[in-house]
Amino acid sequence: MTTTLRPTGPIQQGADGARARTYDVCDNGRAVGAVAIGTDDSFGATAGVLKSLRIDEPQRRRGRGTIAALAAEEVLRGWGCTQVRVAVPEGDEGALRLVTGLGYAERSRNMIKGLGPGPAVLPAGLTGRPMTAGEFARWQVTSKEAYAQDWIDRGVPQEQARRKSETDHARNLPDGLATEGMWFRVLIHADEPVGHVWVARLETEPGEAIGYVFDVEVEPAHRGRGHGRALMHLAEDVTRDAGLGRLGLHVFATNTPALRLYESLGYAVTQHNLAKAL
Repeated sequence: MTTTLRPTGPIQQGADGARARTYDVCDNGRAVGAVAIGTDDSFGATAGVLKSLRIDEPQRRRGRGTIAALAAEEVLRGWGCTQVRVAVPEGDEGALRLVTGLGYAERSRNMIKGLGPGPAVLPAGLTGRPMTAGEFARWQVTSKEAYAQDWIDRGVPQEQARRKSETDHARNLPDGLATEGMWFRVLIHADEPVGHVWVARLETEPGEAIGYVFDVEVEPAHRGRGHGRALMHLAEDVTRDAGLGRLGLHVFATNTPALRLYESLGYAVTQHNLAKAL
């Protein structure tokens, strides 16, 4: 058995060095599957993505998927990529076994919750209000660096992490606090802000949208008092008020307290995000 990759077309070139290409997975020259790779627009041209990998059912369980994935990684190395990531849907145990066996480590998870009728009832002494322009300006000063540092702490090279932070903020907040479909709420206790949450309207496919938590944080001096749960209740109310029935989020796999909170609130994992150094 000789498993190789055969390009199905030329490399697709994009802005800032972005690349993408698809290949047939071939066994002795006969196509038995397909693989698609690219670079990550958010992290930059040195961050690779294993976009998809399929081996036809009659040809599975013969190691072809492993060989195809390793060959795809070699192509990405040739493009100058230093890391590669892959997303695995929840429940696809075969794909998860394949990539973890190849050395990919889980970096984060996507979760979602269907919302019932509201509004949520906050604990006594807590209220929520929109973020002010002054608070937003102060948040902007520190948020980009903090977001980049989150990725750096998970093994992402500094250049890629800072690009990710700059790209995400520029794309999601072109008009700052006034950006349509973006809502910032502040949690108040005894007239003092104790945390904030940023919720967005996110289109998952044409004509279908969900609420999405881009940022939620409790001030360090006020942690451990249930304020994170209250902030998520605020986020759910914002989502319902926008006419959306589901709320999604992204959480780093090593953030055990956050994972436990979201699970206790009824959020379910939809996708595992894994990465590997090349």
